[in-house]
Amino acid sequence: MLDLSSAEAVAAVLGAVGAGLANEAGKAAWESAGGLVRRIVGHEVRAPRDRDELTGVAQLVHDAVRQDPGLARAWTAFARSAPRPGDADLRPVLRASTRFFTDRESERKALSREASRRPDGRPRVAVLHGPQGIGTSALALHWGCAELRRFPDGQLYADLRGAGPAAGVDPSAVLGSLLGQLGVPAAEVPPTREDREALLRACTTDRRLLIVLDHARSAAQILPVLTSAPGVFVIVTARHPLPGLDAVGIPLRALSDKDARRLLAEITKAGNVTLDRATLPAVLERCAGSPFALRAAAARLTARHWQQDGQPSGEPARTAVADGIRALRPDAARALRLLAQRDWPAIDASLTAAVLGIEETAAGGILDELAAGRLVESATNGTYWIRPLVREYAATQGLSEEGPAAVEEAVRSAVRWCVSFAEPASKAALRQGWRLGEPQQPAPAGARYSDPGEALTALRDTLGTLLQAIATAEELGDADAVFRLSQALWPLQLKMGCHDQLLPALDAGVRVTRAQAPDSREAARMQTLLGLNLTELRRWPEAESAFAEATRIEEAAGHTRGHATAVESLGLLRLREWRFREAYDCFEAADRILDGVRPDGEGIHDLPRARALLRRHRGRALRGLGQWAPAREELESALSFFRATHEAYNTARTLTDLAETLEASGRPAEALPLIEEATAALANEQAHYPLVHLRALRERCREEAGEGSDRG
Repeated sequence: MLDLSSAEAVAAVLGAVGAGLANEAGKAAWESAGGLVRRIVGHEVRAPRDRDELTGVAQLVHDAVRQDPGLARAWTAFARSAPRPGDADLRPVLRASTRFFTDRESERKALSREASRRPDGRPRVAVLHGPQGIGTSALALHWGCAELRRFPDGQLYADLRGAGPAAGVDPSAVLGSLLGQLGVPAAEVPPTREDREALLRACTTDRRLLIVLDHARSAAQILPVLTSAPGVFVIVTARHPLPGLDAVGIPLRALSDKDARRLLAEITKAGNVTLDRATLPAVLERCAGSPFALRAAAARLTARHWQQDGQPSGEPARTAVADGIRALRPDAARALRLLAQRDWPAIDASLTAAVLGIEETAAGGILDELAAGRLVESATNGTYWIRPLVREYAATQGLSEEGPAAVEEAVRSAVRWCVSFAEPASKAALRQGWRLGEPQQPAPAGARYSDPGEALTALRDTLGTLLQAIATAEELGDADAVFRLSQALWPLQLKMGCHDQLLPALDAGVRVTRAQAPDSREAARMQTLLGLNLTELRRWPEAESAFAEATRIEEAAGHTRGHATAVESLGLLRLREWRFREAYDCFEAADRILDGVRPDGEGIHDLPRARALLRRHRGRALRGLGQWAPAREELESALSFFRATHEAYNTARTLTDLAETLEASGRPAEALPLIEEATAALANEQAHYPLVHLRALRERCREEAGEGSDRG
């Protein structure tokens, strides 16, 4: 039988709980672990921040429980019910390959050789590289779809967006995407890159998987994904070989004239177009064996408006883009030039209408025309995106043909639309609590949500575009838009994690507010939001610095409500660090600061709720200190408020805290009714992870009460 009190087992349990901090069950379990460790060891132990500190804490626990059977039973009960990373139980497949595919026999054979290479501990990796439009992505998808039986446990895909001038997708976000495709729920994806790497390795150890990493820019994006698991094969696509990546390089070159002719013939035949023999040589010459150029030409031939004005650029894909734009109606060409000024991940009729200053119906027709000419690509959710090679050409053309002033106004219009979308959605997603300032932009038509969940989903689905808007607003020097958008994303940070995705936006918010008004309330608010994000990413020293700066600014500005929030946030960090006495002192200080809120001051209407939350936090800190009676007193006071105001979610969380306090103080039977009440309160809240924590707590209490964890 596994000894759950061995130093190795203790470290494994604490590591697993720490990796689960992305969800409410993990956070609650981590806090409970801190209190239990303090009780077992007999003094305060700081939460471990790295592997060495984790090993040290595990050894302290192991040494203590060996001397006390009662403590050993308490640890074993916790270890058995502690949350573990989610199951990776999906078998994803790649999206459908292109219908028309020609040649590439030697490249396909090279992929098959690397995929079937004898396992020797080295990762199986192949890099397909070549100029834009040469078909590296198409080959990776086509080969993968044809080799489905080779990878029965799944095929994963991530677009690293490294083909354009931007830095590309962060490796941590790539790891999160791959884990999600394997079936790990978003709230169970670990917050840190290191833990994500470890979980991905664990999920792929015994699986036969294909991973396609598209549009890579550097080896640094690839290395965190690589594993020595014998059944995993990674295909990377890039413009060039990637120095620093030990992989098989497979260059793609232009199609031969014979294969180019065949591809063009197949596509046009499907479009019910007969190729003109007199036109065909000119088309083939202009396309120069580029699959993208051939497909774009076929689209224009199908529409019966083939043009070849102007001299080829020397890059057939670039020439194809130029030809395609010339074939557009003037309003569609202008739309492409203006939309291409930024890398918007999801373009719809509403955003297009805002950029162009036209009605949405007309904007939808323009997008249809751009899609028909293969100048924008359709996404699965009904939006569009612009290929990097199209965007680069169209953006340059836009500056020369529209002029810098018109281009800047179009980009600013897109940012304004993002603000007008995000703020009402944010308010609908998180109706309680206070915000610094009220939305000043009118809400777009139809931006009404039936419930907070719908608004939260709308924010999440538009997150990529909103993040691009924040980066754009910073470039434009629009500090107000940066602040408003960053603050509007708080519900996603609070309820859905997304911490690694949101970090660049919060960094931008801190930069612009610091540069424009370093001692403003906006600057303080951004520091607080950044600190809360860094807390979840387990970058605790940086979080402490952010909270300290927020506290300094808020106090100097005389902003009482914000000052209290900053100090409260530092207390929440201290809870995460298992520094329970300091956490309690922070909550006490925050409560005293709230005494200074004037009767007509900002946040006055939220004051009773703010104090109730502080009472709950104080109860949690006192529980961590082992002061059971005062902990119960604080928690019961908070519970009375949340029951009276019918806040089901906070009622359930406070009931859970009370139950944990009773369980930790040796009264598990008294905790069971509170657990059942908390479970009932969450029935209509769609609160999966608090329920996970409650089930684990119920199991421990039943076991400790002698009822048996398999009853009820």
